[in-house]
Amino acid sequence: MEKIPARAGWLWIKEGFALFRRQPAEMSTLFLSYMMLMLLIGVVPLLGQILPLVLIPVFSIAFMQGCANVESGIRVHPRLLATGFRSPALRRLLMLGLLYLVMAALAVAASSLVDGGDFLSVMAGRTAADSKAIQESDMMSGMLVAALLYTPPAMAFWYAAPLVAWHDMGVGKAVFYSFFAVLRAGRAFAVYGLAWILVGVVLPVLVSSLLALLIGQPLVTVVVLLPLSILLTVVMYCSFYPTYTHVFGREHIPTPAAST
Repeated sequence: MEKIPARAGWLWIKEGFALFRRQPAEMSTLFLSYMMLMLLIGVVPLLGQILPLVLIPVFSIAFMQGCANVESGIRVHPRLLATGFRSPALRRLLMLGLLYLVMAALAVAASSLVDGGDFLSVMAGRTAADSKAIQESDMMSGMLVAALLYTPPAMAFWYAAPLVAWHDMGVGKAVFYSFFAVLRAGRAFAVYGLAWILVGVVLPVLVSSLLALLIGQPLVTVVVLLPLSILLTVVMYCSFYPTYTHVFGREHIPTPAAST
């Protein structure tokens, strides 16, 4: 693993945009197909709340392989969503997903010690997440505690899926390597995170709000913000790939022809 400079965090975002620009329609279709599939899974009682989290590592391989295809000049198709399910490492990817679910649940549950269970109630679907409820409770404190507690697991999961699927690592070894890889590139990830807050959150809100003021129609905010948010989310998914290649290289990435 190479020593990653802080400026790499911004470079990852630029490379994510570059990958998206090469196949914008195809990468958007892959993402929208994934979201539609998650909506369909979500209607299943009980499992609909659990499976989307458990399947995150499986589907993350599809987006990583999609970016590898773009890089190689091969067209991306929605059928790439099956990539993780065809992987010999599927069982380990599912185990990784279960571990992801457990750690997320523990972090949210721990927030109850601060806000009396308000955030947990919202996440469990027992309470509506409206602005009034947030203002009248300690939910923000609970969310902050949950985020802080989940930061180490997030570091451990960041590279875990490709390490399991592409490097043939066990779950324990993958989360170990992922945690220390992120820690080693900590300054770059700090730049990466801050830049995405500016590009993916602040910028869309500013643009849509400015247009609403100029045109005089508040509805413009929604009309502009929704597609812009979707576009930036797809770009963010594309930017995950360079965070991997800059740290682990391309040696272990399967040839695109084998996954299409």
